[in-house]
Amino acid sequence: MTEGPAPRPLSDDALSDLLGTQRFGTLATNKRSGHPHLTTMLYSWDPRARTVRFSTTADRVKLKHLRRDPRAAVHVQGGDVWSFAVAEGEAEVSEATTTPGDEVGRELLSMIPEPSRPRGPEEDAFLEQQVAEGRVVIRLKVNRLYGTALDIEG
Repeated sequence: MTEGPAPRPLSDDALSDLLGTQRFGTLATNKRSGHPHLTTMLYSWDPRARTVRFSTTADRVKLKHLRRDPRAAVHVQGGDVWSFAVAEGEAEVSEATTTPGDEVGRELLSMIPEPSRPRGPEEDAFLEQQVAEGRVVIRLKVNRLYGTALDIEG
């Protein structure tokens, strides 16, 4: 039996790059029982602030978990199934956006990548929709990044 390559730890820069190139990750929060609650989320990574941002509605169970225990992590798969990054930290939850164009609404808007960001009437409609949905921002303040790659061909 031959052994394949060992997992290669990724540098902090490589982990940050991986987080910046992907858009979907699995957010893990802690249930009251101690078991993880996992949910696939669209996210935005701010490497300078070391913050992962998520948009969600105020009625989601993950918010109840985070308000009770702010410890959370997000797992992001790399460009193949052999690489990943995990960002751990403590999350804070914004208030819900209540007026189109308020601070939370603007933050939600800023999470959309620049080429796709709505402008003009589309921006106004986006901000109104965020209020109607009761949207909030989860800000995961990252204090630990880790992950590996496995160099396998094929």
